[in-house]
Amino acid sequence: MLSKTKKPYVIYMAEIIYSYVSIIKKKNLDIEAREAINKFMETEEFKKLSNGTLHEEWFSELKKNNYLDQETGKKIPEETIKLLNIQKDVTIKQLIKIPALYETKDNTLIEASKRAHQFLWRMCESYELWCKETSQSEQLILNITD
Repeated sequence: MLSKTKKPYVIYMAEIIYSYVSIIKKKNLDIEAREAINKFMETEEFKKLSNGTLHEEWFSELKKNNYLDQETGKKIPEETIKLLNIQKDVTIKQLIKIPALYETKDNTLIEASKRAHQFLWRMCESYELWCKETSQSEQLILNITD
């Protein structure tokens, strides 16, 4: 049963990240959520997220629609748009471009990669928590909050 709860705009990017990581997990059933996040960090989608392109594409679509919510027809408040820009800036800073995901010596994540991984983990965790709070947990496959 899907809830009628309106999804907060700040959860949209968390949902997108969760979706990408879930696709990787579904294709590789034998890996854990952490490894699926690592694999996501090697994708073009991650690059678009980390350089702000994904947010910019979304903002462009919102602007094209005069910042009207497609579900409600109501104008998205300016404060919300400001928060989304802050979210974009934080995302870029947390997902700083990393030339090589792993150190070659012992295959451990380098510090910037650890920060990016933790940020992605928290985004996925936030999405799972929101889904559980709104009774929409049937589509969750990463089980980060369990």
